[in-house]
Amino acid sequence: MTNGNGNAPDAAQAPQLNVLAQYTKDLSFENPNAPASLQQQGQQPQINIQINVNANNLSEQEFEVTLSVEGKAETAGKVMFSFELAYAGVFRIVNVPKENLHPLVMIECPRLLFPFAREIIATAVRDGGFPPLMLDPVDFVGLYRQNMERQMAQQGQAKPS
Repeated sequence: MTNGNGNAPDAAQAPQLNVLAQYTKDLSFENPNAPASLQQQGQQPQINIQINVNANNLSEQEFEVTLSVEGKAETAGKVMFSFELAYAGVFRIVNVPKENLHPLVMIECPRLLFPFAREIIATAVRDGGFPPLMLDPVDFVGLYRQNMERQMAQQGQAKPS
């Protein structure tokens, strides 16, 4: 039998990640060659997608994380459609060791935002007259490692020898 205080300190110290808000910061969809681009094409379009993650400290425990997704579909050298989406969330993170904070913000937060961004893009492409574009899952761990390696390489070049 416990006195009721036995688990309280552990619960108070447990790491927490809370989503306080999610929102579209910017959304652009272009269909520059419609209606010609809407006609059945003989070949599959070439689709290029770029994904970036940015974060801003709002306070000691709150972070705004923005998932930016840009894409373009082309066929025979003509743009069928292009889009840009900046989808963001405000996250409160408490009781996380400082060395784990940056990876948490840059990996787990965008992972939570991605399904919502994916749906917005699929809907925008569909509303543009095309079949919905279903983005493949993103390896945010790999993206994080790539960005960290690029930053370290840039810092290495910036240092005087």
